[in-house]
Parts: sequence; C-alpha cells; structure tokens
Amino acid sequence: MKKTVDARMEMANRIFFKLYQCANMLHKTGSRAVQSEGLTTQQWAVLGALSRPEAAQGMGVGELARYLMVSRQNLSGLITRMARDGHIEMGTDGRDRRSRLVVMTESGRHVWLDLAQPKIKAYYEQVLQDFSMGDMAHTLHYFLKLLDNMEKIDHSAPEEESAPD
Repeated sequence: MKKTVDARMEMANRIFFKLYQCANMLHKTGSRAVQSEGLTTQQWAVLGALSRPEAAQGMGVGELARYLMVSRQNLSGLITRMARDGHIEMGTDGRDRRSRLVVMTESGRHVWLDLAQPKIKAYYEQVLQDFSMGDMAHTLHYFLKLLDNMEKIDHSAPEEESAPD
C-alpha cells in the first residue's frame, strides 16, 4: 500500500513539474514567436480573449481576469502596457457607466489577425508536430480535468485565500 502511495506521489510530482516546465517554455518560446509584433504570451492571451465573438463589445477587467485566471493586479500592468502600445483601450460600459471595458483597437485587431495569427499558427504546428488529432484530443481532455479540479480547490478556499479577481 505504501509503495502505491509513494509511486502515485512520485508520478504526481513528475506531472506537475513537467506542467511547470511546459508553462515556462510556452512563455519563452511563444513570446519569441510573436516578439516582432511587440507581443508576449500574456498579451497574446489578452488579444485572444478579446478577439472572441462574445467579447466583441469588450470585457470588464474582472471578467477578463477571471477568463484568463489571473489576478486583477497582474492584469492591470498588462492592460496599461497594451493600451500604451495601442492594442487595447478602456471604454465605458453602455449598461453601467461606472464599469470600464477593455476593448481591442483596430490597431490591436490588425496586429492580432494579420501579423500574430500566422506566427502563432506556425508555432502551434512546430510544437504539435508529432501529435495526432487523437493525441491533441487526449491532451486537451486531461488539461480540462486538471483545470476543473484546480478550480474546485480555488472555489472552496476561504475568500481571503482564493486567487484575487
């Protein structure tokens, strides 16, 4: 029994360490793929979130932070830099004048669609070159299971310990 528990913990440690390494390599190599557009993987994620049809009118900062699963504090500096670079702007929510919306600008849309997308596609092709469609489906399935379990942990944490939104 102890050997089974030890083996399970060793395997869990290896899984999460590899996930950590993958996240770091995604940031490093993904940012390199879009650096000529002045983007990082974090900015890529923001533009990707804002490019979805359901975000056409913009997203509130809190809503965007929840979608990206980052804190509002971490998103704040990113939004400031992206607004300075002309990729996004802050607008007023027509439904609630007190709320601010993050909206992709025309310049940001050009960078996203015309400049970054071909490079992101090429990056995906390189990274997933040895993956069959089945491999990709299985990988996505397991990532979704991990994410679902992590979200359950996050939502069950006391308010002051859960990730800020």
